[in-house]
Amino acid sequence: MFTRLLSPLLCLASLLTFLPAAPSPNVIVILVDDMGQTDLACYGSKLYETPHVDRLAKEGVRFANGYSACTVCSPTRAALLTGKYPARLHLTDWIAGHERPKAKLKIPAWQKFLPFEEITLAEQFKAAGYATASIGKWHLTPALKEGDEAYYPEKHGFDLNVGGYARGQPPSYHAPYKIPTLPEGPTGEFLTDREAAEAVKFIEANKEKPFFLYLPHYAVHTPLGGKPEVIAKYQAKSAKLPELKQKNATYAALVESVDDSLGAIRAALARLKLEDNTIIVFTSDNGGLIPVTDNSPFRVGKGSAYEGGVRVPLIIHAPGVTKAGTVEATPAMTIDLYPTVLELAGIKPLQSLVDGISLAPLLKSGAKPDRAELFWHYPHYHPGGATPYSAVRSGDFRLVHFYEDGRDELYDLVNDVGETKDLATAQPALAKTLRSRLDTWLKSVDAQLPTKNPDHDPVADANHGKKNNKAKKK
Repeated sequence: MFTRLLSPLLCLASLLTFLPAAPSPNVIVILVDDMGQTDLACYGSKLYETPHVDRLAKEGVRFANGYSACTVCSPTRAALLTGKYPARLHLTDWIAGHERPKAKLKIPAWQKFLPFEEITLAEQFKAAGYATASIGKWHLTPALKEGDEAYYPEKHGFDLNVGGYARGQPPSYHAPYKIPTLPEGPTGEFLTDREAAEAVKFIEANKEKPFFLYLPHYAVHTPLGGKPEVIAKYQAKSAKLPELKQKNATYAALVESVDDSLGAIRAALARLKLEDNTIIVFTSDNGGLIPVTDNSPFRVGKGSAYEGGVRVPLIIHAPGVTKAGTVEATPAMTIDLYPTVLELAGIKPLQSLVDGISLAPLLKSGAKPDRAELFWHYPHYHPGGATPYSAVRSGDFRLVHFYEDGRDELYDLVNDVGETKDLATAQPALAKTLRSRLDTWLKSVDAQLPTKNPDHDPVADANHGKKNNKAKKK
């Protein structure tokens, strides 16, 4: 009797042994440049039309408290590719940074390219047998000079680099682009469309094997550009809605181009029958640029010390894992994407030191991550308003420490998301506790701090600021 039962079981086990393993999931990470959290319809915009991103949010998880790792671009890009805080990498400003030689504080000697010793996401996926591509903006090399190719994406695990080099903004959104790593398209071709076409081309070429596609759009960074007919559409729409704070029709057209790109990519995935095995992440490198867009209810925007500088859209769609239409309140940051996509893809990290935490358990079962705080460190000056600062979000509170005068500001983000009421004086015990945690973290990551500037000249610095403001208005 036992032998008769065992025989079929052995046959079944034998069959299971020869069944093909489930294919490794493809991973697409889309990083938009300078897109604030409220620049999408699914996050509340009444002007910008983003049906493809909205659909992604409806089919996946939309984070209500999504954060970039920095208030400017290059540090966030480094954080995404390494899973580490910019402060730990010492890559804390956009490359090559903003000079304020007569300011009160002297900025530290910071890292101006992605360190080669870091194991990037691309290197992780490449080691696991994935095809890898970076299509779009790179901006993780030293300032433009001969030989900067040594710092390009190909040196960090990417098989393919289309459009990535030292500059952080495109010379033009319409061909000719004058981007050395992007073959010219026909005159008038639109850059975001071209990035989408290159992404589809890469997907088609690697449809039989797993792929990791990093798509860091040049959009929606200045200089603004858009298709004339789309700009006209938004000019008409804006005229009918004069009460809106978001008004720029050209910027709206640029936002729509990013949405169109996602639509083209998802259409290709559907055509190739890959959509059910492809993870898509959509986010931005920092908050929206003021006054090009409006980040209300968040305070100010890109290059500032406040929420408007770091609040960004974050959407994750992992078929078979994420529950459709979920709006997740748990704070999440760029650094979390590294361990998250690796876990979702079933890949064991090659490096042990990662600051981010995997959101995979949260996406799979709603299990809340075991993390008390998120941190930021920007020991620089920026025309967007930032002076050297560090910040911590703990629970519902955010403390910002400013280095010029040593003051702390404390905000209750639940009751005052616009950071209008500083509670540091009213709640000194809480302010002291959060400041202590911030200081402990700064030491733990060996953060570089600004120092007293022996060349400080208030008058010269003020004149320098005026010149920069005039240049920005031109």
